Amino acid sequence: MKDFMELARKRFSVRSFKSRPVEKEKIELILRAAQLAPTAVNYQPQMIYLLKSDDALQKIRLLTRSTYDAPMVFLICADEDRAWKSRMEPGYSTAEMDASIVATHMMLEAWELGVGSVWVRLFDSRQVAAAFKLPSNIKPICLLPIGYAADDCVPYAPWHDVYRPIEEFFAEL
Repeated sequence: MKDFMELARKRFSVRSFKSRPVEKEKIELILRAAQLAPTAVNYQPQMIYLLKSDDALQKIRLLTRSTYDAPMVFLICADEDRAWKSRMEPGYSTAEMDASIVATHMMLEAWELGVGSVWVRLFDSRQVAAAFKLPSNIKPICLLPIGYAADDCVPYAPWHDVYRPIEEFFAEL
């Protein structure tokens, strides 16, 4: 197993992909990482769709330009009926948070397998839900365009390796 800090440091958002699809075995490992991700009360509200048919890719590309011509795209959703809801704060649900944690685990496992991805939220979730005829309890949270990085792919932002000092975002109370 690779050192986690090294994995987290090296991973970057891939925005330029080869057309080569990701092998089924690697997709299964990425989904296993999604399955193992922590969620509130372990309710596991994630619902994940793999968009890889020409029809599905055309639909999502009409709704966002941020698929970066990846050969496949995970549509990460949350099932509001399965998500944990707070009794102390009415209306609060962990659905989006849980789905985001799942997506993070998927991105890290993909990188470990030599597969690139990018977390995308540049879309109207209502349009995505309608385009894919999702049930009303299934809420699109993010997209993960996924595939092998193009040979010339580098981090998009020049500040990719610049980090705030811990003292700026941490305090003991």
